[in-house]
Amino acid sequence: MTAPEPSRTYDAVIVGGGHNGLVAAAYLARAGRSVLVLERLDHTGGAAVSTRPFPGVDARLSRYSYLVSLLPRKIVRDLGLDVRLRTRTISSYTPAERDGRPTGLLVGGGERRTREAFARLTGSDREYLAWQRFYDMTGRVARRVFPTLTEPLPTREELRRTVGDEEAWRTLFEEPIGVAVEEHFTDDLVRGVVLTDALIGTFADAHDPSLKQNRCFLYHVIGGGTGAWDVPVGGMGALTDALADAARAAGAVIATGHEAVRIATDGRTAEVTHRTADGEGVTATRHVLVNASPQELAALTGDTPPPPAEGAQLKVNMLLERLPGLRDTSVDPREAFAGTFHIAEGYGQLGAAYAQAASGELPAEPPSEIYCHSLTDPTILGPDLAARGYQTLTLFGLHAPARLFARDNDAVREELLKATLARLDAHLAEPIADCLATDADGRPCIEARTPLDLERDLGLPGGNIFHRDLSWPHAQEGTGRWGVETRHPGVLLCGAGAVRGGGVSGVPGHNAAMAVLEAGEG
Repeated sequence: MTAPEPSRTYDAVIVGGGHNGLVAAAYLARAGRSVLVLERLDHTGGAAVSTRPFPGVDARLSRYSYLVSLLPRKIVRDLGLDVRLRTRTISSYTPAERDGRPTGLLVGGGERRTREAFARLTGSDREYLAWQRFYDMTGRVARRVFPTLTEPLPTREELRRTVGDEEAWRTLFEEPIGVAVEEHFTDDLVRGVVLTDALIGTFADAHDPSLKQNRCFLYHVIGGGTGAWDVPVGGMGALTDALADAARAAGAVIATGHEAVRIATDGRTAEVTHRTADGEGVTATRHVLVNASPQELAALTGDTPPPPAEGAQLKVNMLLERLPGLRDTSVDPREAFAGTFHIAEGYGQLGAAYAQAASGELPAEPPSEIYCHSLTDPTILGPDLAARGYQTLTLFGLHAPARLFARDNDAVREELLKATLARLDAHLAEPIADCLATDADGRPCIEARTPLDLERDLGLPGGNIFHRDLSWPHAQEGTGRWGVETRHPGVLLCGAGAVRGGGVSGVPGHNAAMAVLEAGEG
């Protein structure tokens, strides 16, 4: 734990040592500003960390955030980060049963294999050709929109002109994404695979008039200008460790075990009160960058908090002695689990699960998706585990809103986990429980986290992984030039709840740093 110098005034104090705060710290320190990062936990990284969750087992898992798509290469280059991202060779596999026999849809491994997989599932090339046209459209949007994320916010009309495709604009920005899914595709399974990108961490129906599902979909298909979701070599903690190293190397002071409890500002300077095990301290600064939720920002400044946020996911980490076989014997499990393995995510199943959860019931068929980090990056396993063929599995369950866990978090967590694994087992040649490794105490290597767990452990409001509903990547009333400004001059929001926040991107951290540097003070 590094302590700030008690009498020093810093050019910038950053509240929260998650990845966005570290990005901001590194940029500002490299620009010659004096920077202090206050982190309440005993480590940096926030939700983007790697840990060994199972006692006595040498497996370092990305415990919360787990894939990277939205991190601009610009940030990696600017900060000189030693970070490697690996592309998954398979995009996804979705098991199904047709005419009483197990089958599925494998996307990836080359155009020919993907076309053949569509034809085998659906009986013709129609769905594959529709898939190509649809994702050619999203690809064009991605190449045009993604570079704008690290620029001052465009107006809605400026972004519309940048997109330069009225059909694409209508599809993604104006009509519920369910309209496009139903217009382009006819097969229920294919429709569901497309829709899942609109529902990650977002509790919504395909036709929700708020279009929050569209915003979620947009961020999931524009990353890197391609929409590809890559595996961070060494786990997610390798990325945030590299960011912390870059910030320290540039001169930033990172004080773990320091919880910010109050921000007082007169519009020109600010004081940040922080608490440690030894008591309270106060640090003066010119700028405060809050790498926390909008709710936490309001608590720190004494403002009225925004409406409550709600997360809607079940996160499960597993370590296996071996990958399970599949009922669909035409697919190698090493390919099926290398990409995103969709479970109970047909279009009708997703709609039914949403309706059940919205009415206060656990979904009868909980939708989820799984991937195996260690197939693409075995470095997260100790040499002995890797040699013995152990593998990790990360499961992300959809349509599990925080409200469902309010009556008894522990009991509902276990009930939902059991139902979710049962849906997975329906497509396996052996139960997943038979493949689980055991820890030093003989317990199965599996852990599950609900939205309420994430709120408790990480301070995520309602367990919402985006801090609040994702925003459109253009200016709206009161968003400011960079989308990080608050009503307090000199106090900026650089967490996931900023405009263009969400995901492991570093974008809000970059944009808050640019706002400070543009101010030209300090």
